[in-house]
Amino acid sequence: MFSVSRLTTSMHSLKARLIVSALLLILILMPLIGFGLNDAFKQQVKSASMNELKAYVYAILAVTEVIRDGIFMPEVLLENQFNVIQSGLYAVITTSRTPKEAASNSASFDAKFVEKTESTAISSHLPPLNQVQRIAWRSSSLLGIEIPKSLPTPVKGQGQFSEVTLNKQPHLIYSFSVSFELPTLDNKDGQQSDNRFPITIHIIKDQTEFQQQVSQFTQQLWRWLMILMGLLLVIQMAWLWWTLKPLSSLETELNAIENGKANQLTHEYPTELQAVAQQLNTLLSTEQNQRKRYRNALSDLAHSLKTPLAVIQSQSDLSAESFEQVSYINRIIGHQLKRAQSAAGSAWHLGVPVVDVSDKLVKNLPKIYCQPLIAIEQTVQRDAIFKGDQADLSEMLGNLLDNACKAAKGKVLLSVTHNAQSLIMQVEDDGNGIDKALQAQIFERGIRADSYKMGHGIGLAIVRDLVDSYHGQLSMGQSDLLGGARFTIIFKS
Repeated sequence: MFSVSRLTTSMHSLKARLIVSALLLILILMPLIGFGLNDAFKQQVKSASMNELKAYVYAILAVTEVIRDGIFMPEVLLENQFNVIQSGLYAVITTSRTPKEAASNSASFDAKFVEKTESTAISSHLPPLNQVQRIAWRSSSLLGIEIPKSLPTPVKGQGQFSEVTLNKQPHLIYSFSVSFELPTLDNKDGQQSDNRFPITIHIIKDQTEFQQQVSQFTQQLWRWLMILMGLLLVIQMAWLWWTLKPLSSLETELNAIENGKANQLTHEYPTELQAVAQQLNTLLSTEQNQRKRYRNALSDLAHSLKTPLAVIQSQSDLSAESFEQVSYINRIIGHQLKRAQSAAGSAWHLGVPVVDVSDKLVKNLPKIYCQPLIAIEQTVQRDAIFKGDQADLSEMLGNLLDNACKAAKGKVLLSVTHNAQSLIMQVEDDGNGIDKALQAQIFERGIRADSYKMGHGIGLAIVRDLVDSYHGQLSMGQSDLLGGARFTIIFKS
């Protein structure tokens, strides 16, 4: 189950951060662009429809005549859709009073609604919409269609774009208000006065075409946006792979150095990484040269100390007790020099295949312990890597196998396994095991288990010191497989 900790760990990766950033950019930006383009197209289509309806308004207004008996319109309009029943394009003219009412009233009329009166002339056969609006004329295309009870009435000289419902279907409507002037005679003094006759022209159009255009554009837009998102993802992944390839190469080379397969960084890196690669190569060279000089100096020191000790041991009059003490001093010097030569504290740990060391030990130890013959078996994973010095690994495994051969009756088993977290090495024998009372003391210098017939108890102390220097764990117990002692070393990766 995906957890927050795993997400946090993955976000420590530069590659993961770049990929997530690119995905978020595409997944957020592209839909926003899509919504913006879709809305802009809707507005554009709506504006085009408005301009079209405006043109129809002016076409209707051009053929409209107002006389005392009503509104006069031609029987057939130039736009044929107004003549075809339920064609989807309709025209309606509404007014708030008749021409006779306007002529009989000398006061100015500012396109306001008045009380309901009888219609005359062409509008006499059309029912009123409501108490303040009546239909003065409508196109033949509206035959059989019920007109809404209330239609927009904008201010004189202004237009209004909105929506209405006809036959339970949405329609676009553009309403434009104008006022005709009718010359009349005043009944008292005979002077002429101009009276205004307000009308509102309504052009109604079915939204089906509008919706189809928007729907087709929306489908095509999102289809192409999805294709574009896919292409951008592929391009982004390819770009990230190309950009981060030097980092992958650097990681590969570092792993090869840690596993002992290379000694230097050899690839050519970009300017930003070239300085880092050069510094790492300098560090590796310095570390290796310093370790080499240090070991050569210690080797010279060991030689200068062992030569006088060898001279003392060669004295014929040397007592057995003195000879034993000189031998002990010789072994102590060797142990301390090996501790000083350990590479555990170095700044860079190179990888050593465990199988290279174990094969040599398993091959050579039976030659030493041939009476009785000790069979040494090993189960070692071939890809197990010890991140440290080969001499230190040989010292640890060599001491454990040597002690196991001393205690064994006839069989010793070496097993090495590893995983992502640790490297585990175990040495088991079929001897009598180690008494529990001695298990807590056996790693102390000079303590020797009774089952060992040879040695001075220094071998396990060397192993313990080396394991501690690599921050590992050394433990012992009873072997479930062979019945004797079992020593286990664990190194964290």
